[in-house]
Amino acid sequence: MRITKEQSVYQLTTMPRMFPVNCYLVEEEKELTLVDAAMPFSAAGILKAAGDIGKPITRIVITHAHEDHVGALDKIKAAVPDARVYISRRDARLIEGDRSLDAHEAQTPIKGGVPKKMITRPDVLLEEGDKIGSLLAISSPGHTPGSMSFMDVRNNIMIAGDAFQTRAGFAISGQVRFWFPFPALATWDKKTAVASAEKLLSYRPSVLAIGHGEMLKAPEEHIRNAIMLEEAAASKA
Repeated sequence: MRITKEQSVYQLTTMPRMFPVNCYLVEEEKELTLVDAAMPFSAAGILKAAGDIGKPITRIVITHAHEDHVGALDKIKAAVPDARVYISRRDARLIEGDRSLDAHEAQTPIKGGVPKKMITRPDVLLEEGDKIGSLLAISSPGHTPGSMSFMDVRNNIMIAGDAFQTRAGFAISGQVRFWFPFPALATWDKKTAVASAEKLLSYRPSVLAIGHGEMLKAPEEHIRNAIMLEEAAASKA
């Protein structure tokens, strides 16, 4: 497991060369918040990283309910049973196996792998604007209907799940990058994802930390360019 640190945030990367899957440890004064839980075999590396930092994991926050973001959740919860688990109220339905859509949502099928045998259930159902330690919860649907991003208010580092990718080129969720198309293929609704990208841009993140690819400093120009690409494509349609 590769570990990269940017201020208060540690990026933990499983399979960095082949199929990078990231999760994050956010360091607080006396504790750690784990954001996402990567793959089932990532648990040992995540727990070792927390041990090396020397602080307990007291919160587990999930950006969205795809298998590569909750894979090790059961094992980590078993190792740190007192840690509280947080996910958006909307994506909590996916954990329960409910792929139904609300009337106001884009009526396209929810894509991507959703866990079918996960034991762990959330302790807290998140809404827009909730605070989890130093993290601010920001609703950013598109990849899934209930995707959320989390900004560390101390330094504006934004952990955005699969709202963006930096692997094989920068992209908003739903924009296909030939050498790493998987986030796009698992995206529920690209139009919604682009609207969320515009929203996340308004928060002016200092660093973008995502599910697949390296952290990106000063990401605003990359986000604007990706939005402009979609606007240009829509004008030609």
